[in-house]
Amino acid sequence: MRCRYCGYEIPDGEMYCRKCGRELRIVPDYNPLDDMLTEQIKVSINNEEDEYDDFYDTGTVKGPKNRKPSGRQTNGRKVSSGRRPTNGRRQTVRSGQNTPSDRERRRRQAEKKRASKRRKRRQVLAVMLLFLILIIVAVFFIYRSSYNGLVSRGNKALAAKEYPEAEELFNKAINKKPQKAEAYTGLSKVYSGEDNIEKAKAVFLTAIDSQPDNSDLYEACILFYLDTEQPEEIPYLLEDAGDTVRKDLNGYIVKEPEFSLDEEKTYDDVQTLTLTAEKGTTIYYTDDGTDPSTKSTVFEDNIQISEGSTTITAIAVNEKGIPSLPAKKEFTVELPIVDAPAVSPSTGQYDEATKIEIKVPDGYEAYYTTDKSDPTTASKKYTGPIDMPEGTTIFKAILVNSKGRTSGITTRNYELVLE
Repeated sequence: MRCRYCGYEIPDGEMYCRKCGRELRIVPDYNPLDDMLTEQIKVSINNEEDEYDDFYDTGTVKGPKNRKPSGRQTNGRKVSSGRRPTNGRRQTVRSGQNTPSDRERRRRQAEKKRASKRRKRRQVLAVMLLFLILIIVAVFFIYRSSYNGLVSRGNKALAAKEYPEAEELFNKAINKKPQKAEAYTGLSKVYSGEDNIEKAKAVFLTAIDSQPDNSDLYEACILFYLDTEQPEEIPYLLEDAGDTVRKDLNGYIVKEPEFSLDEEKTYDDVQTLTLTAEKGTTIYYTDDGTDPSTKSTVFEDNIQISEGSTTITAIAVNEKGIPSLPAKKEFTVELPIVDAPAVSPSTGQYDEATKIEIKVPDGYEAYYTTDKSDPTTASKKYTGPIDMPEGTTIFKAILVNSKGRTSGITTRNYELVLE
């Protein structure tokens, strides 16, 4: 063994150098730098193995390039990083400042964690998006088969004049919720579009018969009558409705006009009739017994009731064009009439030609007979003085006014003998 200080060859068994006198130490002095260096080399080797693994996994070498092996003398021993085969691959271990630090490793690990979190977040978002799409699709199909969805689809088909499809969709909606009015309205428009107004009207009337307390159906029918210009049907529709329906639809009910004269009384003079109705309404009337409409005479002034029987029928129409039920009354005026006509000459015997005259008042006509029968309007009409017949004659006469009322009969007994 040589002395580490002077290089003198020390014989075996001796513990001192004969040349320099220093003690021979078998165990070298402890140097903490050696331990630190050894630990650093181990870390470098481990990192280099990770980098070679990355290379074969991704085709890319990470970390410092062009590393060279390095060596160092420590206490008379040469320490070399050397080269170390790993799975048949050669690695280059490099110590010192080019070795990745703990901070770099922590940064890489943090980056990997962030990338992993981003992948998981994208996966969660993808699942949530898929779930949302499934919900939207489910809601869409549920809505399509719901009452509102069927009505909406029916209206679209109706607008496109696809009447068979619209009819089918509205019928499905009615079967789902027969108490709602929208589908009935749509179905009636289908039939109206096909120019079948009676069938369109039957849609509502049939539904009302089965649901007499459904105010919505009544209102839908009322709007149908207004759309199809049949407002006169509205008061008859509501006439037989229940109290609840009439209360709910009070705005569609118009009161009948009122008359100023009593129809139970017989008047002996010409009368003046006045009609009154709710504010904001217009009164239309007829005097021939027919039902009035908005094309009939508008009541603006008093109506004169002349002799005889007169029937006045009136309706009130509001601003929406909805009429009331017709109100009808019959009035009777009987003017006083003369008891019997005045006939001249008086009863007696005559020996020369004589004229028979009847006094006819204004507004009357006279009828007579000469065969003892009572005169009527079918008898001979008096137009002027007539010749008295020869022999014995029973002459009878009556007066008839313009209303067909007849007076009493005047009778004369004549005997004409000519020489």
